[in-house]
Amino acid sequence: MSQHTHSFQAEVAQLLHLVTHSLYSNPEIFLRELVSNASDACDKLRFAALGDASLYGDQPNLEVRLSFDAAAKTLTITDTGIGMSEQEAIDHLGTIAKSGTKAFMEQLSGDQKSDAQLIGQFGVGFYSGFIVADKITVESRRAGLTEAQGVRWTSTGTGDFVTETITRQERGTSVTLHLREDQQEFLNAWKLKQLVSKYSDHISLPILMEKEEWKEGANEGEPGGMVKTGEWETVNKASALWTRAKKDISAEQYREFYKSISHDHEDPLAWAHNR
Repeated sequence: MSQHTHSFQAEVAQLLHLVTHSLYSNPEIFLRELVSNASDACDKLRFAALGDASLYGDQPNLEVRLSFDAAAKTLTITDTGIGMSEQEAIDHLGTIAKSGTKAFMEQLSGDQKSDAQLIGQFGVGFYSGFIVADKITVESRRAGLTEAQGVRWTSTGTGDFVTETITRQERGTSVTLHLREDQQEFLNAWKLKQLVSKYSDHISLPILMEKEEWKEGANEGEPGGMVKTGEWETVNKASALWTRAKKDISAEQYREFYKSISHDHEDPLAWAHNR
């Protein structure tokens, strides 16, 4: 398929520089943002399908999957949501509202913990992937389009990005992060599960990861290691906080839930749970 090179909107290029240089000491927030985007994409499909149930096609399940390849040094966040056409990928990933960019930059305080919360507030969470990755590849197919109408979007987070038409069987979007050498800690199932529990446990969709089990070395003296089984397991509660007993919810989960729905970087003053 032919490739097309596009220049980032000037505001995006400036934003990429700001995000990667002002939030580098708080890298884990990228997963919170990309999982949130994946969940939003599923919500958009659910809403669109109220008027056209055929959009589900042969994929009725809405879910988010996390997978990693330690050898390739990649981490992929996949959703079965609304997806994007090639033009939508160009529009959504290459340009952002100037007003939003300006407001985001004006709000940056230099406090990385506070600034990390602003990313979601101004709708620029996708770009947080470049905090940990030196290249991002996005593959997507919009619900309702044919398999031959998929799109691949690739960028190193510099001045331009490349798009091309691909064949993609699955509806939805996969975001693959090609991790920097100093960010290999995210190629670890335990670490990813910890971050899901910390930031995304309240998401009502299932977040899935491939199961791992310990396997001894093939020969005596060879070290063993964790290997993937080919089965997937849900690693979040997959239920909204208000449907769970308050004894099962930690203070940290209440705080993260508040921040995720309010886009406020401060902790809530208080909360009440009557269930």
